[in-house]
Amino acid sequence: MNKHLEILYQEHAIIKKALQTVKELKELIDKNPDEYKSEMTRYISFFRKYADGFHHYKEEQILFPEMSKKNEFLGDGVIKEMFDNHSDFREMIGAIESSVESGEYKDAHTAFEKYAENLLDHIAVEDDEVFQIPETIFDESEMERIYFRFMDCDADLGASEKKKMEAMIN
Repeated sequence: MNKHLEILYQEHAIIKKALQTVKELKELIDKNPDEYKSEMTRYISFFRKYADGFHHYKEEQILFPEMSKKNEFLGDGVIKEMFDNHSDFREMIGAIESSVESGEYKDAHTAFEKYAENLLDHIAVEDDEVFQIPETIFDESEMERIYFRFMDCDADLGASEKKKMEAMIN
């Protein structure tokens, strides 16, 4: 694992843990629908703010553009696929939220399970393939610059808010 990308791997671990926790909320649909709604609303917010707002933002605004500058074929291939996935995830979360708001909890959970499966597949591709590429196209100083841009990004977006969201999951 590249130490400069460690922050992205750590975010993946938090996201995967949140996905598992939400999968387990299914039992609340019949037992305590109000609690299900409350928890789903909280986790929808987490996925919007943390997975998309922090993690995908760093990829889309920092890592992927830098990778595409180094190798234009990446921009038309795997990077485009990652951007498309992120867009799909935003739509899926919107649909899940609509189902939760309208009280269609079983539909919401079915949609969430599909979201979780797709997001886990996406994370696996990033961990096993996409995040391996920077080591081959960037030198140490370029990787360090990207790392510090990640740190600046978190600071600009709200590092303390990010830590609170991570604590909610851990």
